[in-house]
Amino acid sequence: MDYKILCSDLDGTLLSTKSDVSDFTISEIYRVKEQLKVLLVSARMPQSMVYLQERLGIISQPIICYNGALILQGTKELFSEVINFKALVKTFELAKAHQIKLGLYHNQEWYVEHRSERVEKEINHTRSQPIFRPTSITLSDWKKRNISAHKIMLMGTKTSSDAIFPLLTAALSEQMNIYRSNDTLIELAPKTVSKLSAIQLLLSSDESLIDVISFGDNYNDMEMLQHCGCGVAVGNAREEVKLVANHITLKNTEHGVAKFIQQHL
Repeated sequence: MDYKILCSDLDGTLLSTKSDVSDFTISEIYRVKEQLKVLLVSARMPQSMVYLQERLGIISQPIICYNGALILQGTKELFSEVINFKALVKTFELAKAHQIKLGLYHNQEWYVEHRSERVEKEINHTRSQPIFRPTSITLSDWKKRNISAHKIMLMGTKTSSDAIFPLLTAALSEQMNIYRSNDTLIELAPKTVSKLSAIQLLLSSDESLIDVISFGDNYNDMEMLQHCGCGVAVGNAREEVKLVANHITLKNTEHGVAKFIQQHL
């Protein structure tokens, strides 16, 4: 296989644990990174990706954060798209009615209301620290600063997430991409962006999607896997993701991305 760009999701895909890449993965990325660009493509915030770039030796490359809503290269902002502020307020109102807490993200800022088991997991898995304050204060602050969220995370129970998901879809699907991360988490991103759109923005004049091999496991990876030259799903991917992929490799915990690179690149 001959490609110019390798794009990989992180959680559940490139990461062999909840927070890190394996030595095998590092060695395989080091082996190929002189021949092709290696881009990390994630729903994560920037500082939760940079330490992985450093581990993989690709710190000079851009990173695609927040499912494509923010692209950075070092400290330089290459692209930014935020959620409409009125849609953000509507999301807050719906969440409050269902007793669901929000995580609000803008560039390197992360706000939550209080510590919880879910927030502690996020801190441990992403090596990032939130600012604790009421969501109403964050919204007031952002309104004054004329900014909004690159990503909203709704943190509820399975019951509350099941209840709010169709309401969010009915009220806000025209303004936001709404992803069900798992039974208790829902992620929202600007409607106009995706992992695929971000990859397209980074293509040079002599590159096209045919030159891209991509790896993923979840719903927000499907478009990327479908339209790149080669889409590879890890063995633990959702069944819908496997159906659109060109290939299926081992699970992330079995270093599936590295194994595929070793065998095919």
